[in-house]
Amino acid sequence: MEKTILFPKAGGFIHGGDYNPEQWLDRPDILKEDIRMMKKAGINCATLGVFSWSFYEPKEGEYHFDWLQHIMDDMYENGIYTILATPSGARPAWLDATYPEAMRVNRQGVRNHHGLRHNHCMSSPAFRRKTAEIDRRLAERFGSHPGLLLYHISNELGGECYCPLCVQRFRQYLDDTFDHDIEKLNHAWWTAFWSHRYDSFDQIEPPFADGEGSIMGLNLEWKRFTTWNMTDFLKSEIRVLKEITPDIPVTTNFMTLYNGLDYRKMAKELDIISWDSYPKFHNDEETLFDTMADNAFHHTIMRSMKKDKPFMLMESAPGLVNWHPCNKVKRPGVHKLACLQAAACGSDTVQYFQWRKGRGSFEQYHGAVVDHLGTDDTRIFRETAQVGELLKKIAPAAGTRVKARTALLFDWDNRWAIQDAKALSQQTKAYEETCMAIWKEFLKLGVEMDILPSDADFTDYDLLIAPMLYLLQPQTASCLKAFVQRGGQLVATYFTGYVDKDQLCYLGGFPGDGLSDLFGIISEEIDTLYPSDSNKIRFTPEYASMEWQVKDYAEILRVRDAEILAAYTSDFYQGTPAVTRKQYGKGKAYYIAARTAPAQMRPLFTQMLTDAGITPQNLPEGVEYHTRTGEEGNYAFYLNYAPTPTQIENIYGTDLLTDTPLNGSLTLEAHGTAVIRLPQQ
Repeated sequence: MEKTILFPKAGGFIHGGDYNPEQWLDRPDILKEDIRMMKKAGINCATLGVFSWSFYEPKEGEYHFDWLQHIMDDMYENGIYTILATPSGARPAWLDATYPEAMRVNRQGVRNHHGLRHNHCMSSPAFRRKTAEIDRRLAERFGSHPGLLLYHISNELGGECYCPLCVQRFRQYLDDTFDHDIEKLNHAWWTAFWSHRYDSFDQIEPPFADGEGSIMGLNLEWKRFTTWNMTDFLKSEIRVLKEITPDIPVTTNFMTLYNGLDYRKMAKELDIISWDSYPKFHNDEETLFDTMADNAFHHTIMRSMKKDKPFMLMESAPGLVNWHPCNKVKRPGVHKLACLQAAACGSDTVQYFQWRKGRGSFEQYHGAVVDHLGTDDTRIFRETAQVGELLKKIAPAAGTRVKARTALLFDWDNRWAIQDAKALSQQTKAYEETCMAIWKEFLKLGVEMDILPSDADFTDYDLLIAPMLYLLQPQTASCLKAFVQRGGQLVATYFTGYVDKDQLCYLGGFPGDGLSDLFGIISEEIDTLYPSDSNKIRFTPEYASMEWQVKDYAEILRVRDAEILAAYTSDFYQGTPAVTRKQYGKGKAYYIAARTAPAQMRPLFTQMLTDAGITPQNLPEGVEYHTRTGEEGNYAFYLNYAPTPTQIENIYGTDLLTDTPLNGSLTLEAHGTAVIRLPQQ
């Protein structure tokens, strides 16, 4: 597998973060000190201009870029490159006063006042025009700067707008989507129910707070439209930059599993995927391993959007944040773990928000490399500098990629449909948590698992897990059949294949669209359990008569031609099938009809891995493992989240962090790390 270095002229890993020198233009001594301390911390890149519009253009048509030129020049002369953001994430006051249509309208139909951020109307021609003007001037002035690495489009795009412009744009979107046929929409949305039929697209409104919210198809298409409209705005910014500087790559920073936008649609327009990681460190709900395993899941979501190159950790906190329910400081050693986890999962950057804390306003207490103290002798500065040194040591791994043979299916459309479905329990659907919990079991086994949409190409994979695949895209069923037919191992669970892309229920039994033939079963009913309800699944002797505890949901199956592996132990459906397996072509399709703890499912996962020819790792509890692969070698990352030392056997190679050869045994200290260059095969 060839290496893909994101930024060849910078070499190796990028270490940097958001820098706001415009807040300190009256303090040249601080700006000079920033450069000195950046070099000391091993910072080789800074992100500029994220919220700088009012400094670039304090009055409409009056532009000031000399200060940015000076900063970029000074940084470049000192070996520090620039990621240059477009400033559309927050608008100057003059823009809203002059062009009020740029301000969003909320779900109640009320236009917002000036303020905050992410507060622009994506459809506004005036806002798009002003954004294009400032972007063009930035690209013309700085696009050829030798220190420029990347354009950062806006910032953490999100939200929705219900203004008249967006309403009209939504209607046109629906007109195009349904081939200009209102009866096609009426059928897809089942508007005969409650007499909600439309005569024309002009009668349709978005789901206002006091309006239509009972049509599942409408609600889903509004979310799809919001993604489409935001992506169209993103493309409008990219278009201007690419016209002037086609060779400078572009990104925008995503936010974990943000619910408001389908990031996979937006990812297609970006050259590099980047995201902002802010785990709730040291909370009282879970272990550090569990916190970091959730973070690894989010890293993998981002990595899987563009598997042909590394991704970027665009923002993280070197210390604390200011917006969690409890803003806990990272304990000593945890910052190093978090940064190396990003690299282990496939990121070629470690970047922070922010370099220096601001004196006032909303994020004055958000963590930074440089505190209000303003010195380089703090614990957080020392740990940041340590990360800078470690990234230099593992530089040979830059450009390598993580290759997985297993994948979990996670769809935004499916997520939205499950959230909106008037079914099951509104309190325990937990689609995201279910996907993450299953994925974490493979992490504990040391098995790399990508996270894909259900309409992805499954060619590179041997094992797929499809939890709660309630909504089926048009090609999903046929692709899953082809996957198993050629020898793949597949697991699906309860609540699979109930509706099509328009949220119309399949007729003829669930799972629909032919999946009942693949699994050899039909789900006749699904029972929702109270927390006080109790049931179990008991397996046949093939699985040592093991039992799984059932919670939340249990489907009652009719088996056609599948092998029954386990049955319920109680209630009126006692003795009926709960886990089945069907040989389909060269592969096997498993169906798990009830919700159980993923840890109980591990023996089944292990059997599937064996059948797929994949060998799990024997990892101590609390240790995370990943491998990055390139044509020059492979690199194994070990991260110990336990507060005690641990030992791992059968480890051979060289630890790049300590330059120590390993000949069979690796000792990891408490919160210790190792990056092993493996022997060439």
